Amino acid sequence: MSDNEKTSKRHGEMSFLEHLEELRWHLIRSVLAIMVMAIVAFVFQNFIFTEIIFKPKNPDFWTNRMFSMFADYIGTDALKINQSELQLISIKMAGQFMTSIWAAIILGFIMASPVVFFEFWLFIKPALYENEKKYASGAVFFTTLLFALGVLFGYYLIVPLSIHFLASYSISGEVINQININSYISTVASISLASGVVFLLPIFVFFLSRVGLLTPEFMKKYRRHAYVLMLLLAAIITPPDVFSQIMVAFPLIFLYEIGILISKRVVKRRAKLEGE
Repeated sequence: MSDNEKTSKRHGEMSFLEHLEELRWHLIRSVLAIMVMAIVAFVFQNFIFTEIIFKPKNPDFWTNRMFSMFADYIGTDALKINQSELQLISIKMAGQFMTSIWAAIILGFIMASPVVFFEFWLFIKPALYENEKKYASGAVFFTTLLFALGVLFGYYLIVPLSIHFLASYSISGEVINQININSYISTVASISLASGVVFLLPIFVFFLSRVGLLTPEFMKKYRRHAYVLMLLLAAIITPPDVFSQIMVAFPLIFLYEIGILISKRVVKRRAKLEGE
């Protein structure tokens, strides 16, 4: 079969099994990219654990130092976070080895995310019309950029705030916090990845608005509810002070407002194309 025939076949009607076969190869390439990056992360695990994963709990971490400097500037110790070393424990014989494996896989996914997003785009691209492809140009770039910004936001802001709150929280002086390394890493990973997904809100809004499942009117109608949920989320994952809660909630509110503008533009353009 020639390249032209393959292209025509790909852009034409495909059976369910052919769609599954196409999806399978995209998933295989994505998994291979993740595994390659995971191997790289495993090779450099000493640097990754010392300078990346364990860093947010140390007093010399950038965020902790900035909060400390700001606290000294305004004359309060309430904003100083993670000023004492947090000791981690491992309670299983193979605990540290399995931890390094899972940490490498998680980092492998983060580093290979551009490839994963690109493979997903290649899978859905043939189903789009030419004007839709043009309108969605740059989707992989913006998806990767927003995901990376979200991961960095979670890592540099939410992670140290959460570590400080959760590690120092106590129900009684008789209970001593001995944090398991798996619990610590799962907290860092889940917060960072969740932040990356949250920052993809404009992308989700774009595609949901494009297929008619979301409208700017709906987002405006439930704006207050969304704000309350964002403030509650910020209150849960930050220390009990207004300054930290605002720092976390503001980017989420900003993304929601950007989503309204995106939805409005998509709906307007869709109506114009349907009219033509």
